[in-house]
Amino acid sequence: MNDDLHRILIKGGVTSPGELKDIIAMLEAGGLKEVFFGSRQDLLFPLQNAAEEQLEKISKFNTDIVSERSYQNIVSSYVSADIFDMTHWLKGSTYLYILEGFDFLPKLKINITDPKQRLVPVFNGNLNFIASENEDYWYLNIKLPDWKESAFYPVLVYSWDITILAKAIEDIYEDVANVEELFFILNKKLDTNNRTIEKELEIPYLKFPYYEGMNRMGLDQYWLGLYWRNNRYDLDFLKELCGFCLDNSIGKICITPWKSFVIKGIKSGSRPELERFLGQKGINIRHSQLEMNWHLPVDDNEAMELKNFLVRSFDQNDISTYGLTFGISNESGKRTHFSSVIIEKNTLPTIVKDFDVRPTYNVLHFKNFDPNTQIYKAYAQDVDKIELPGLLMELSKYYFEQLGKTEKKIEPTKKKVVATTREIHQCEACFTVYDATYGDAKANISIGTLFDALPATYECPVCEAPKSSFVKTEISISEVKQPRQR
Repeated sequence: MNDDLHRILIKGGVTSPGELKDIIAMLEAGGLKEVFFGSRQDLLFPLQNAAEEQLEKISKFNTDIVSERSYQNIVSSYVSADIFDMTHWLKGSTYLYILEGFDFLPKLKINITDPKQRLVPVFNGNLNFIASENEDYWYLNIKLPDWKESAFYPVLVYSWDITILAKAIEDIYEDVANVEELFFILNKKLDTNNRTIEKELEIPYLKFPYYEGMNRMGLDQYWLGLYWRNNRYDLDFLKELCGFCLDNSIGKICITPWKSFVIKGIKSGSRPELERFLGQKGINIRHSQLEMNWHLPVDDNEAMELKNFLVRSFDQNDISTYGLTFGISNESGKRTHFSSVIIEKNTLPTIVKDFDVRPTYNVLHFKNFDPNTQIYKAYAQDVDKIELPGLLMELSKYYFEQLGKTEKKIEPTKKKVVATTREIHQCEACFTVYDATYGDAKANISIGTLFDALPATYECPVCEAPKSSFVKTEISISEVKQPRQR
């Protein structure tokens, strides 16, 4: 993230249309016309010609503009509630009650998440509260700034103790060396409603969801996801969108860590008006997931150019990356992304920093391509930019080849590339794939059901396009070469 950017911390990534409209008025008073979304569900913007205090006085919601880098936003998976799979007891209202209890700006990164979703990271905070199967109880995974490895708190944490516990850890964490010592101190200091851990946390592997467009939510409502390629959100557009939400009794707007936003609870009767508004503004809500599954540093033109270069290469070669996510890091070793695959730029040695030297990159991926494993594996090191497309295409094919295989077959062992193809059907509107190998559990379509055998009423599970919108295509599945080392 650009260190010159100021922030407004949107607690849990949840705001109201009225609050967001108020924030926009502040930013416009500071001479701004656009705003960035951050990967921790916050708002970022340059502020050069206006004093923070003067702008804060404009706010009716007492919004703080944060320039101090030590403060962190709280991340939550509220955005996923009611639109993706959820832990049975965890409702949107639960997140809101917990977030309301935070009356301080934390210096630790705090994540409050449902393990049954993939849109929001589970483990990239210092304090990771993860919903358990026991109602109103959470696992707590801890990795404090000076700790080399993460560790689990030895008991489950009660929902209404999360704020108390987080504040207590904030006060003492610099003097604590391990989780046992931390628990000993807090157990003596706090009167909390803990619960014994009956089984270890298990996080299911989930494919990355398509989070854009107008999608059904319940019987008579919809949710809308909006993504802009350059992460420069026009304030005039956002202000008018807030007006639509206020006029149509929509209470919440959610920012995602993928620098997009989601509006839930759009009534069926409001949908035509919203679609007209988006059409008049020329808003595209049918980006390929090929573009949307990237994590980039905010306001970083070099990273954006690299992403565009790689996406063009994927597109030209008709490569599927469905289920995969990618992150770009401009500093070797700083791997804060929660993407399946990381492309990190190597830091130049001091001795050559003043010379025009072509950068080199490392390619890494999480074990099993699942960020929740928290285990990185090196795939290629010190490679030139021109080599990256080929390497990432090999890696994408390998991802599909290893899907569903046992742990023993996770790593490639053959140097020879053996390519096979499999027939699939893909939605022309949103590129969602129907693969008979997996069926469609949500639509009660069993594994092995051929596309031609699907009922005529079958619809795309993402955008509700009819069966006729699917076209037959093939994907290439192959074993990849051994990782390149230099």
